[in-house]
Amino acid sequence: MFDPVIAPSGTLLGLLQRGRGDGTLHALAAPRAEALAALDHCVLHDPRRDWQVENRSLYYARLYLDIRGGLDAVESHLFRAEDHFDTDESRTGLSLAVLGHLASYGRRDALEMLRRYAATGTNWAWALDELALRDDDAGLRSLAEPVLARFPAGPEGDAELAATVRDAFEPRPWRLWADDPRAAVGARIRAAAEQGSFDRWQRQLRPTGPRPGWSVRAVFDWAQQALDRGTALHVPAARCLTAVAGPDDRPQIVEAARGGPDGARCAALHYLAENRDPVVLDLIEAAALAGRGTVADAAVAAFERMTGEAAVDRARGWAHRPDALGASAAGVLAARGTTRDTAPVLGALRETVRAEGPDAQRLWTLVDGAGRLGIVCAAPVLRHIYRETASSQLRGRAARALAATDPSYPTGFAVECLWDCEETTREVAALHAETGDVRVADRLRRLAADPAEEDEVQTAVRSRMGPDAAAL
Repeated sequence: MFDPVIAPSGTLLGLLQRGRGDGTLHALAAPRAEALAALDHCVLHDPRRDWQVENRSLYYARLYLDIRGGLDAVESHLFRAEDHFDTDESRTGLSLAVLGHLASYGRRDALEMLRRYAATGTNWAWALDELALRDDDAGLRSLAEPVLARFPAGPEGDAELAATVRDAFEPRPWRLWADDPRAAVGARIRAAAEQGSFDRWQRQLRPTGPRPGWSVRAVFDWAQQALDRGTALHVPAARCLTAVAGPDDRPQIVEAARGGPDGARCAALHYLAENRDPVVLDLIEAAALAGRGTVADAAVAAFERMTGEAAVDRARGWAHRPDALGASAAGVLAARGTTRDTAPVLGALRETVRAEGPDAQRLWTLVDGAGRLGIVCAAPVLRHIYRETASSQLRGRAARALAATDPSYPTGFAVECLWDCEETTREVAALHAETGDVRVADRLRRLAADPAEEDEVQTAVRSRMGPDAAAL
């Protein structure tokens, strides 16, 4: 899946793609046709850079309800001929998830579309999982035959069916079908389930994958062989060293960390870092001086995994370095430093935004650090990140940091955060939004009554409402 093209943050499409609360508020104020076109574009062209961690489906489903949007565009997207050629689940996953939420809100057209896609579509398993949570028993039973038709009778089809039943995310449909009195349905599902259980048992008895020998040298050789194959196993190798190394092996491990082959050196650095060996910080600095490369990257990664005051003290000396180790040191101070470290954390935050933009991976730790350390003068750059980032996860972190640093947050961004696509962001907003705004009071009541809302959000809402909602 290619990185999505995200529209500017000042446009309706850009707001909806980002999942910002202002996207919903602007859509409700826009002409209905314009709002529906932008919403359809988002649902048919997933705007998330990481669809496995970012939420959009409930956000878009709620907007379909609010603008009374039809699903013609979604239907066309799901059932076009392209569905049989582009089988990547990212093409249809968001659309199916949105339909699932709409079905839970009582949209019959969404439920029927899910049933139809589960019977005929390529990404049928996703649709079946959505139905498993929302459909009744009769609806699910009607899908048994079309789903089983995907697995031709015979050894190959039966093996594929067994793997599918074994790995099903939502087991409810398969359990219903296992009780079907028809031999072609119930008996076949029960046999597949038994085979899947047997396969799982076999895998547990005979674990696969390479394993190192029982010595420090064997572990180093294993790590190097993996690196030669293009696989970095530094951290697993370090764990193996913990199991096999004794006090007498320390000189050999230190020597490997100082100048051994790359695989062994990386494993040794991680091992020494995990054990807080007194020499490891000097060895990490020496490895980082090599610049970019496997060993330098492993040295920085090993440092980031370290805990304890020695690592924080060394980070204070490294935070101003213009290389990867300096960036890592700033992240360590953001995560584990004290108020004396506000200047380097703030400097790193500003420099990262300036040099790498509002979506840089490094910003996650720095934004958290700005909030944890209460860096009030970081509020302007945090507001910029909040507005511009395409990552709803990073925006949520910025919202939490603003709640701790920006006095205007309760009457500003907290209001729109009540409509945000991320439940953690809505939770922060529910705790801080100024209830004197009539939109806030109404939204909190709606979130409290919405059965699709997350428990954590509703708990935060009720903490503001009181037992009899008199506060609102």
